[in-house]
Amino acid sequence: MSVKIRLQRHGKKQKPFYWIVAADARAKRDGRFLEKLGTYNPNTNPATIELNLDQAVQWLHNGAQPTDTARAILSYKGALLKHHLDGGVRKGALTQDQADAKLEAWIKDKAGKVDAKKETLTKAQKDAKAKALKAEQAANEKRINAAAEALKAAEAPEVVEEEVAEVATEETATEEVVAEVTEEAAAPAEEAAAEENNEETEA
Repeated sequence: MSVKIRLQRHGKKQKPFYWIVAADARAKRDGRFLEKLGTYNPNTNPATIELNLDQAVQWLHNGAQPTDTARAILSYKGALLKHHLDGGVRKGALTQDQADAKLEAWIKDKAGKVDAKKETLTKAQKDAKAKALKAEQAANEKRINAAAEALKAAEAPEVVEEEVAEVATEETATEEVVAEVTEEAAAPAEEAAAEENNEETEA
């Protein structure tokens, strides 16, 4: 029986979630499997991978063939390296302690790279968020200025009408004052004319 280490799709539409399984090569993709080795979630950044390293290596020792995607995942988690080192131990090229030390050093180095990538992504997200906030503040300020200018433009005709009304009122008041002065100036002349008429009448 030919055994494959492959992905079995789960999850929902547009949100895939995979099990890493060892299954008969003749079985359907989402059908029966021999053993579940881990999970793979590509919806996160970076992708979340949970793998039973020892069991995966044991299946590799037994001749299981991973698919391309499963091979990439096994390589990412160090299963292929452990399989290779175990082969060296069996041949006597190195001791088990040396193999374990090499694997541990590789895992630490890989973890450092993953953490660095996470920090880079977090920083990029913060920068993008800060940039978006700054752009939003600029847009809000621009909108507020435009609203203030529109309000000033709407108030301008009312101010002009008030000034015209004030000028008209001042002109009316001036005309009334002139009329009063004219009447006051004309009153003595009328009185003088009336007196002359009286004197002529008496004469």
